[in-house]
Amino acid sequence: MDEAKFGVLDYIVLAAVMVISSFIGLYYRFTGGKQKTSREYLLADGSMSILPVAFSLMASFMSAITLLGVTQENYRYGTQFVIINLAYVISTPVAANIFLPVFYKLKSPSVYKYLESRFGVVAKLAASLAFSLQMFLYMGIVLYAPSLALSAVTGLSFPGAVLGVGIVCTFYSTLGGMKAVLMTDVFQSLLMIAAVVTVVVNTCTQASLSQVWEVASERGRIGFLEVSPDPTVRHTIWTQAVGGCFVYCSLYAVNQAQVQRLLTLPTLKKAQAALWVQVPILGFLSLTTSLAGLCIFYTYRDCDPAAQGRIRNSDQLLPLYIVEHLTQIPGLAGLAVAGIFSGSLSTVSSAINSLAAVTLEDYIKPCVSISETRSPMLLKFLALFYGVTCIGMAFLADLLGTGVLQASLTIFGVVGGPLFGLFALGMLTRRTEQVGAVTGFICGLVILCWIGFGGPKPPPPVLPVSTLGCNQNSSNFTPQQTSPLLQGTTEASTTESPVTAEYFYLYRISYAWYSFIGFMITLVVGLLTSALYRLASKTTVLTEDRLLASFLKRNDGISNPDRSQHIDEMKNGRDEKECKV
Repeated sequence: MDEAKFGVLDYIVLAAVMVISSFIGLYYRFTGGKQKTSREYLLADGSMSILPVAFSLMASFMSAITLLGVTQENYRYGTQFVIINLAYVISTPVAANIFLPVFYKLKSPSVYKYLESRFGVVAKLAASLAFSLQMFLYMGIVLYAPSLALSAVTGLSFPGAVLGVGIVCTFYSTLGGMKAVLMTDVFQSLLMIAAVVTVVVNTCTQASLSQVWEVASERGRIGFLEVSPDPTVRHTIWTQAVGGCFVYCSLYAVNQAQVQRLLTLPTLKKAQAALWVQVPILGFLSLTTSLAGLCIFYTYRDCDPAAQGRIRNSDQLLPLYIVEHLTQIPGLAGLAVAGIFSGSLSTVSSAINSLAAVTLEDYIKPCVSISETRSPMLLKFLALFYGVTCIGMAFLADLLGTGVLQASLTIFGVVGGPLFGLFALGMLTRRTEQVGAVTGFICGLVILCWIGFGGPKPPPPVLPVSTLGCNQNSSNFTPQQTSPLLQGTTEASTTESPVTAEYFYLYRISYAWYSFIGFMITLVVGLLTSALYRLASKTTVLTEDRLLASFLKRNDGISNPDRSQHIDEMKNGRDEKECKV
C-alpha cells in the first residue's frame, strides 16, 4: 500500500470531473430561461425528459456512503442484502400510482404544502422541520464519510477533498438550479457505474466470475433465503422485501428531493415513466456494487485488510482496492475515485436544492411577500448558504468524531417512516384530521429515536475472514478503530450469542424494520387519536377529493367548493397568526 498512490494522471481525471460538473452549472445559468423564475430554478419549468430524471432519481438514492457500504456489506455479511431489489419493483407502483398523482396535481415545489392543505400549518411545519433537520445533518455526513475513507487510503487530502467536492457542488447547484442538478446527476451516475464496473472487470482479468462466486459460496458469503421471522435478525427475506418497501416508499413516494425531481416532467405519465425507468438503473448499480464487494472479497480472501491492520474499518475496502489494484493503469484509479465522489456530489446537490425549496415555500413565503422577480435571487442565496453549511458540517463531523456520524445517520433513518405514515394518513384516509396526524407523527418520531439512539446495541455478527495468506511484514500500519470482530481472525460467529440475547429487545431489532415501525406507529396512533377527537368534539372532517388517492375519490369526482373556500380562509388565517408569532 505504501508504493501504490495516486499518480498525476489520476489527479487530472479527478479534477476534470469537477470542472465538467462546474461547467454544466454555468451552461444552464446562461441558457434557456437563465434561472430567472423560481419555477425554472426549482422545477426546471416542467420541461425535462424522462431519462435525465430517471438517472437523477437513482443518483440521489445511491450516495457515496451507499457505494462504500454495499461493497463492505457483501464482503462482511454476505449477499442477503441484495433481496432489497425486489422491494424496488414491488413498491414502484405504490409510489407512481397512489402518491405521485396527488403531488403532481398540486404542482407545489414543496411537498409539505400538501400537508397544509390536507391538515393545516402545524402538520406542515412539523414535517418540514423534521425533513430540514434530516437533510441538514445528512448532507454534511455524506460529504464527510467518503472523504475520510478515501483520504485515509489513497493519500488524498481530507480538507482538500471536502472543500473540492463541497465548493463544486455548491457552485453548480447555486448557479444552474434544478436543470444543472439533473444533468450533472446523469454525468455522475455514469461515473458511479464506471467505478464499480471497473472493480468487477479488473477482478475478471485475474479470475472468472464463477471462481469469484465459488470462493464466496465456500466461505459463506452467498445466501438469499434467510426466512427467519425474528425481527432481531439483521437481514432476512422479510426485512429486505417487506421492510425495504417502506424504505423505498419513504424515499420515492413522499421525499421532497425525489418528488421535486418528478415534478420537472411535463406530464404525469412521463413522471410515472421516469419512476419505472430508474428501477432497472438502480437495480443494475445495486447488483453491480454487490458483485464488486464479492470481487474485493475474492482478492483479499486469504488476507483480510482490516484484520491485518492495513485499514481502520471495512468502509475503506473499496478505496483500498482502487489504490492497490487500479493504479497500474494511469488515470483508472482517478476515474474510480471520481465515481465515488460523484455519489457525494449528486446527493449533496439534491439536498441543497430541496432545502432551498422548502425554506422559501414553507418558512419565508407564508410570512413575507416575495415577488417572482426576487425569488430566484433569494433561492440562489439559500442554495449558497446550505452549500457552505454542508462544508462546515463535514469539518464539524471530523472534529466531533464517529458519535456525530452515527447520530446523523440514525436521524436520517428514523425520520423517513413517520413522514411516510403522515402522508399516508392524508392520502389514504378521509377522516383523519390535524390533531391525530400530528400526534401520530410525533409518537412515531419519538419511539423511533428511542430505538435508534438508545443503547447499548449488540454488534452485528460478521462472517469469517482469514489472515493465513498475509505477509506479516507487508504493512507497518497500526489500527486504531478496527472492530474487534475483525482482528486477526480466521473464523467468527455468525449466530446470536447468549451475550447478544442479554441486550434490551428493542435495541436488538434490525435497522431494516425502522421505516416500517415508524410508519405503523404514525398510522395507528393517528387513526385512533382522530377517532377519539371526533367523538369528543362531535365534528366531521371533510376532505377534498384532490387531496386523496384516486381509489378513494367519489365516483362523481365533484369536490366541495364551499369546503375548498373554507380551507383557504382557514389557511390564510393560520398563516397570519404564524407570522405574528
